[in-house]
Formats: sequence, C-alpha cells, structure tokens
Amino acid sequence: MADSSEVEILCIGTELLLGNILNSNARWLSEELASLGLPHFRQTVVGDNRERLIEVVQETAQRSRLLITTGGLGPTPDDLTTEAIAAAFSVPLEERADVWSDIQEKAHSRGRLPGHETRRQALLPKGAQVLWNSTGTAPGMIWAPLPEFTVLTFPGVPSEMKAMWHGSAVPWIQASGLSKGVFVSRVLNFWGIGESTLAEHVADLLDGVNPTVAPYAGRGEVKLRITARAEAPSNAWGLVDHTEQELRQRTGNLCFGVDQDSLASAVLKQLAAAGQTLSVAESCTGGGLGAELTAVPGASSVMVGGVIAYANSIKRDLLSVPESFLEEYGAVSAPVAEAMASGVRRLTGSDWALAVTGIAGPDGGTQEKPVGLVYVAVAGPDGCSSEMLRLGHSRGREWIRVVSAGEVLNNLRLRLMGTQPG
Repeated sequence: MADSSEVEILCIGTELLLGNILNSNARWLSEELASLGLPHFRQTVVGDNRERLIEVVQETAQRSRLLITTGGLGPTPDDLTTEAIAAAFSVPLEERADVWSDIQEKAHSRGRLPGHETRRQALLPKGAQVLWNSTGTAPGMIWAPLPEFTVLTFPGVPSEMKAMWHGSAVPWIQASGLSKGVFVSRVLNFWGIGESTLAEHVADLLDGVNPTVAPYAGRGEVKLRITARAEAPSNAWGLVDHTEQELRQRTGNLCFGVDQDSLASAVLKQLAAAGQTLSVAESCTGGGLGAELTAVPGASSVMVGGVIAYANSIKRDLLSVPESFLEEYGAVSAPVAEAMASGVRRLTGSDWALAVTGIAGPDGGTQEKPVGLVYVAVAGPDGCSSEMLRLGHSRGREWIRVVSAGEVLNNLRLRLMGTQPG
C-alpha cells in the first residue's frame, strides 16, 4: 500500500477528453486538498467507459490511500462511475431507500415526476456512506472497499461538488486523521520582466524546501507561487509572508498584486483611492482593454467609458485626432496614440485616459511598421506620455492584443506610483 498521505483525483467524462469543457474541478480540488495538508501526486481523466474506469480504480487502489472522483453520477446511460467503482471490487449495488426518497422529494418540489432512469442514482455499493447532495439529485459516496483505501465521489457540476465537499467531505477528512498539517499558497504577479530573468533574480529562493517558490508564466505576466507547510495555518502563512517580503524587496515595483489581482484591478484600486476616474480609447485591442477593466467588480466607480476607434474617421471626428497626424505619422504612431488618449479624456471628462493603436495582424504589417508594432499612451493631470512596443508576430494576434492592454495598464500603474515606465 502507498504512503498514507497519497491522494489522487479522477475526473470522469468524455467531454473533458474532447476539450469541450474546462476541467476546473481538478484545479479547485487541488487547492482544497493542499489547504487540508493532503498533497496529491496524480490526476487522471477518463472518458465514459466502464472498463477503463474499472481499470483506473483498481490501479489507484494499489498505490493510494484516497481517491476523489468527479463526474458520471447522473441518471443517463453514460453515467457509469458508481457502477464501475463497485464492479472494480466485485461488490453488488443496492438501492438506498433514503436516497430514492430524497430524489423523489427534489423532483416533486420542482414540479416534476422522477423518471425510471433517475432511480439509478439511488444505487450504491453495499456498505457505502452517502455524501448528500443538497442542490442536485446525484448523491456521492464515501466508501472504503479495502482496509486502507477510500473513495469519495462527487458529481461533475461544480456548484454541487463544492457544496458537498464543504458540507460532508471536509469534516470526514479532518476526522479521518489523513490530514498532516496544512499547506498554504500565495501567488505574486509581476509585469515587465521575463520568467527566466525573474528566476535569476530569486534563484536561491527557488531552491528552498519550505516554503517553496515556483515561477510560471501567465498571459503576459509572470507569477511566483509561494507554498508553505506547517502544523497550523498561522505558522504556514507566517512563512509565506516572510518570503513574500524578501521577493518584493528584490523586485521592487515589478510586482503588481497577489493571487487573483490583475493589472486592471490594481489600477482601479489606485484610482479609487485617489478619487479619480478613467476612460480608454482603443484601436487594435478592439474593446479588450475596456473589457479587462469592466470585468473587475466595482469598476463603475472609476471607469467612465471608452471609444473603439478602429477607423481613422472615428479617431479624427470623435477623438479629435488631427488629420495632419494621421497623414504624416499614420494611425500607428506615438502622436496619434497621445492624441487619442487626450481626446477621450476631454470627451469623457475623466482624470486619466489610456489609448492603444497598433498592428495586431496577421495581415496589415509593412517593413516600416511590422505586425506587432503597437503604441500605447497615458494622459492625465500631469500630461501625456507614450511608449512604443515591438511585440513581434510569432505569438499571434490575441497575444499582441492582451499584452498591449497589459502594458498600457502597467504604464498607468507606474505613473500613479510616481514611477516612469521603462
């Protein structure tokens, strides 16, 4: 039998294998397991195939202490999880009267009659404990088919899985003695430095054992994940805090936030604290910059509005970009970017304004102005500034758009901090 701390996650569903849906359940469960001091070492995805399910479950039972499954608990013929797990250990299924009663009550409360196929959900292996589903009809189970091996099953619907996890699974895990201390993590987000360069700056910390520091790239930004283990959460967080302080001292203003913070949320927080407003003018990002900002809850207290100025006529007539700028410098140029930012600031009456104009490709580039050439500008009470970006074409149109939006947001972030970009 494997180490008693070893946990595996098995996600079931052909739609996961085909890429039709994102496997967000595995990520969420990974974080939950870490917070309980249960590091896991393997994740598996299997389609809706009975024999493959049986094979994976039997293999897992030989090497792990705990298997957590999601998916395949519904009423349709391809929902095979419970049946396959029972078959893996040659244990018969039995109908649970209390489960069937719960299914019927939920169906009636919604004005429905439970069909014959729904009754399949009341079948569980003999001796299994029910994991009650407070919102859906598919129950899960806690079952120990072997003395040192337990299976916890959950439906694939994220909201149902999370409610069942916190309501029943966490208390069971805490009472089981499986948890050995706690693991906590914090992610630091950086802009304006490459992953390899950042790793060089903090190379000695990357070799640490507790906490550990691991770099990885996001959408233009770079991240450092700090993970610590201790017997109590307060001790673990203390280790994380100490390492974060050291990382921030070494990297200065490159770190713009933690965990789910984005450049947009960082900028909006700065502006809200100052009681100031923001507007945007976009060409090549086509509304992407505004979308980043308005995706942040509470953005309406800062974000005034924006203009998607794709055509030169809109730049000229709505944003007051001089025709002479368009003729002499072209739409993709520093003077036009600055005029766009100043124009939307005047138009909306905002304190600050951002502008982006560039060539996102894949077509439209020239030798003088290739795909990936972008100009961003920031206009505010202290004047207007711009920056030229040469992002290349190899990573594609969407990457150029995302990085352009990030760069102009970072320029504003640094301006608000009293630091010039560059």
